[in-house]
Amino acid sequence: MFKIAVANGKGGTGKTFVSTNLYQTFIEYGINAVLTDCDAEEPNAASFFKTELKESKQVTQKVPQIDSSKCLFCGKCQDWCAYNAILIIKERGLSRVMEELCHGCGACSVACENGAITEKEMLLGEVINFSDNSGCKIVEGRLKVGVYTPVPVLKRAINSTYADLAIFDSPPGTSCPFIHTVNASDYVILVTEPTPFGLNDLKLSVEILQKMGRPFSVIINRAGLGNRVLHDYLKRENIELIMEIPFDKEIASAYSKGKLAVSGRPLLAAKFSSLARKLTDKIGGIAI
Repeated sequence: MFKIAVANGKGGTGKTFVSTNLYQTFIEYGINAVLTDCDAEEPNAASFFKTELKESKQVTQKVPQIDSSKCLFCGKCQDWCAYNAILIIKERGLSRVMEELCHGCGACSVACENGAITEKEMLLGEVINFSDNSGCKIVEGRLKVGVYTPVPVLKRAINSTYADLAIFDSPPGTSCPFIHTVNASDYVILVTEPTPFGLNDLKLSVEILQKMGRPFSVIINRAGLGNRVLHDYLKRENIELIMEIPFDKEIASAYSKGKLAVSGRPLLAAKFSSLARKLTDKIGGIAI
């Protein structure tokens, strides 16, 4: 399975737009592909396709619970917790686990020598598989409201992806969810826009991918806005500009209605077909 992450540092640049239309293009070419929505806090890729719910699996994590009748209030569990998820106040006889901060590492259970700490399952979210008779397959990670980190749900969604080609619709930003998504991929497409904010966050993403040794190229969305500063940066840094998507109100309107822009727009469909061919040339082993 070859895995392509569609990512960015700034939200709203068009990564879901690119992910969904690129996926539709591969499907139309008969490629055995799957689209994985890794934006577990706000997944919406499935809304662009007429699919049915196939399977849903809960994602849980073990979190500690402290039996105050056995707790010696020694504070060792608190010292061992790397995420500051345990509060011990000996003078008040208080021992509390802040579940929203817990990462389920189990260190506190090892630290406790009096058997005061046991573990329970906490629901983090779910991984949903969608499909239809045309071969469309979508995997969605969906975080439970109030849960602190989407990473466990995101990783489970990625590990539930099976096909010849996978497209990861990455979460925005350059924090842990971004890192885990691009780290699981073989190739990264960075979607940006010709604005000062777009360029600033693109530079952050580029720096991270270069340090990780991940091959990547750039798509400029809403091309035609602003100036040529973004193009100058890509040329200066010898970064491949693999596609430009023009600023078009009709494209924005179709997207806002949950429609795939490649449907009924021959020029845009041709651009995504060219992108798909370029990517398969980079992949090798998959022909269109």
